[in-house]
Amino acid sequence: MLLESLEGLLEAIKERSLDFYGERLVTLVVYCSVGRGVPRPNSDVDLLIVASPLPEGRLKRMQEFSHLEESLGGILSDMRKRGITPALSPVIKTPHEVKSGSLLFLDMIEDARILYDRDGFFAGYLDELKRKLQALGAKKVKWKGAWYWDLKPDFRRGDIIDL
Repeated sequence: MLLESLEGLLEAIKERSLDFYGERLVTLVVYCSVGRGVPRPNSDVDLLIVASPLPEGRLKRMQEFSHLEESLGGILSDMRKRGITPALSPVIKTPHEVKSGSLLFLDMIEDARILYDRDGFFAGYLDELKRKLQALGAKKVKWKGAWYWDLKPDFRRGDIIDL
């Protein structure tokens, strides 16, 4: 029931994002536990939205996103009645900002589920990032119940890590 409900929500998010952002939408990704397919009833729905153009600044982008989120109110309300309480947690970037990089994208190599990707923009970005990590010999290391990235296990003072 949980996975089916979240699948319905993701389909609605995709449809509403395409309607709302229109030609501006480049990529829509879900990641973290929902992207990996191992959510809990109270898991956030972590989203990456790549669009252009976008308003300057996080607050203006979130104000814009709030209209999309409001359009999902009925679906979210129905889910809450069944004990499923997802909160939408978007990160909203332009293609240029994606290309500038972010540590956020490291984990997306393994747990991103691309819902929409015009011209393969983000898939191509992740492939290139994966190639760079492999060239560095980077490893995802489990430590005390969590994970971290060792980007260059043979790091020497003065080395440059370019992602």
